[in-house]
This record gives sequence, C-alpha cells and structure tokens, in this order.
Amino acid sequence: MKVLVIDVGGTNVKISVTGLKEPIKIPSGPDMTAARMAADVKKATAGWKYDAVSIGYPGPVVNGKPAKEPANLGAGWMRFDYKKAFAKPVRLINDAAMQALGSYQGGRMLFLGLGTGLGSAFVADGIVDPLELAHLPYRNNRTYEDYVGLRGYKKLGRKKWQKHVEKVVELLRHGLQADYVMLGGGQTHQLKGLPPGVRLGTNAHAILGGIRLWSQPTTRQPRRPRLARSRRKRKPAPPAIPGPAGNLPPSAS
Repeated sequence: MKVLVIDVGGTNVKISVTGLKEPIKIPSGPDMTAARMAADVKKATAGWKYDAVSIGYPGPVVNGKPAKEPANLGAGWMRFDYKKAFAKPVRLINDAAMQALGSYQGGRMLFLGLGTGLGSAFVADGIVDPLELAHLPYRNNRTYEDYVGLRGYKKLGRKKWQKHVEKVVELLRHGLQADYVMLGGGQTHQLKGLPPGVRLGTNAHAILGGIRLWSQPTTRQPRRPRLARSRRKRKPAPPAIPGPAGNLPPSAS
C-alpha cells in the first residue's frame, strides 16, 4: 500500500509518500485553513499515486476527527471532509502521536515535539496514546508551551530556553515513568547536547509514523470489564463415581 503522509505544522506542511526519500514543504501559518491545505497538497502532489492518506493534525483528535481548531492555523478544520477532498481513505491522528509512532524504539517512550508549540504522546507496547500537555500550567501562570515552544525560545534566548527544556523533560519523564524521552520538531536543532535518557528524533519519523498508521493499531482497544466475566456461571462438574480404583470412575481405572 502506498500512503500519502501529510504532517501539518504551524510553519510548514510536510508531504511525502511511501518510497519518497525527502518530503516536500508547503508554507502554512495563521491563514492556513483545512480547505486551503487540501488544495495546496493536491496541487503539489499532482500525478502522485497513492492508496490512502495519513494526516498529522496539530491538535486533539477524537474518533478520527479534529476535536478542536488548531491554535496556530486558520479555521475550518473540525468540519472539513478530508475523505471527500482527497477521494481516498483518510486516517487523521494528532501530529505528535504520528511522529511518536515513527520514533518508537520499544519500552515506555515519552515523545515531545518542540516546534511552534509543544506536541506530546506516550507509547508503550507499540500502542500510542496522544497527550495534551502543552497548555498545562508550568510556572508564573504560564504553560509548558510558553516556555519550551517557539515563543519561549524567542523570549528567553537559547541558553535559558534549553534549561527549561531539560527541566520539563525531567519532570514529565519522572511523572509518566518513561524509560526514555524522544524529542522531535524543528526547534530541536537549537539544542546543544542532550541529557541522559533523551534521544533525538527526525522529521522523517513523522512520515514513517504516517505509513505505520495503516499497518498496525495505534490506539488502545477498550478492555472488557472484569465484572462482565464474573457473571458467567460454570456448570458444576458431575460427582466422581466410586470404583475399584479408589474414587476414580470405573472407566478411568
């Protein structure tokens, strides 16, 4: 299966397809609506052949659809018909979760995407759980994203920004009991060295995650409650018939 992968970001939309070595980029920004994204992608990929589409969306996704409009892009993403626009089967997933799926190297992994904002996801046993940590309070009535996203980098400068990145990584790693932290996103190029237990991903992982999205499950399947199992009553075994060999039935002697 050939998969068209669309990684939607606040600065660029990266596009690739199974077998393509380097993705192409389309500028995005606050005027990028869902309809414009689809039109620009179809124009840039005219002549490409693919069977399905994976879209990494910069926001929460519920039941395969955007649950909230993106913070750094235009509007119209929640109601847009992606399947109709591309005339192919479409799977939409949080962008950080898509990159996490492509970055996964086993164990319990926390993924943090340092880009325009802060993306996050957690992977264990090959199953990815999207997280929404960016807008949780961090310090001084500001959020994690305010400090380690692009705004934080511009306001604090590289050295102070990296100190906060390292502090946030350690806090979240400990809180979520991750074996290691994978960092991705465009702002990782500004880091000078990595603390122990932290690995550096690449943008290629997002493309790989979009391809993997069609080859393996990515969300935890609901488990049956134990109470439902306990309701099943087993029929009691028939009593043993005394025989010549003690308590065994005659046929077993």
